Amino acid sequence: MKGFDDARGTLFFEIARILSKKTPAMFILENVKQLSTHNKGATLQTIIATLENIGYKVFWRVLNALDFGLPQKRERTIIVGFLNHNADFCFPNGSDVGRLEDILEPENEIAPKYFASERIVKKRAIIHISQYNPGIWHENKAGNITSYLYSCALRAGASYNYLLINGKRRPTPRELLRLQGFPDSFQIVCNDSQTRKQAGNAVPVNVIKAVLKEALHATAKIKR
Repeated sequence: MKGFDDARGTLFFEIARILSKKTPAMFILENVKQLSTHNKGATLQTIIATLENIGYKVFWRVLNALDFGLPQKRERTIIVGFLNHNADFCFPNGSDVGRLEDILEPENEIAPKYFASERIVKKRAIIHISQYNPGIWHENKAGNITSYLYSCALRAGASYNYLLINGKRRPTPRELLRLQGFPDSFQIVCNDSQTRKQAGNAVPVNVIKAVLKEALHATAKIKR
């Protein structure tokens, strides 16, 4: 979000260096939605120009996990590049809205540690009345509370503390992974804190799967 003024932002040029050396036939990059508008679009244009100078045909679009079967509003800038300039690529148009109830574990199986204190539950109930059941309540830094049929974008940091399902409990590690599209076969082998970081830092599986499908379709058409 800080563009090239942040050390993490300059890592893009390391990605470009690797692409120029290894020259993969196709690549996919993912970043926050704000990349598309940062510095009035100049940052994204620099990225695209750099990739084109390496020799890639580049496509980009902002996609929302909410449109790909996941009950999480997670908008991300997706960049796809092809070494073959004859590639005819189209981004997928997601239309499969995910249902929150499909990712929730049975409440009678939820460990007590995930339930908020009585003080927090009562405090939020005074401030907010939700129209949704199930719904995820979110409290922002200003103390305003909203609730929806889906989660806000998961973060590796403090956002977990501000999310409450039905205003009562925090999501379990398995629920957080499901919000990102991870199958239940994905093994949880670390503690809750590390799993929350994993979920917050991950890309939404459903979105990348859909993009990959279209990218592979585009490369297959070239080979015909």
